[in-house]
Amino acid sequence: MKVTVTDDCISCGACESICDAVFSIEDKAVVNEAAVADNEDSVKEAADSCPVNAIVVE
Repeated sequence: MKVTVTDDCISCGACESICDAVFSIEDKAVVNEAAVADNEDSVKEAADSCPVNAIVVE
């Protein structure tokens, strides 16, 4: 699974509150690629919860 965050990110923190093992907020959400495989369900939930659809899961 590949996870990216687009420039549409508004740094609202929703993804980080759902899956802080993978997402952290700096100027925009940052993805910890090493943690994605162990947290796929939470990553999908975070992507679905993003208010601006800035998280792309492939």
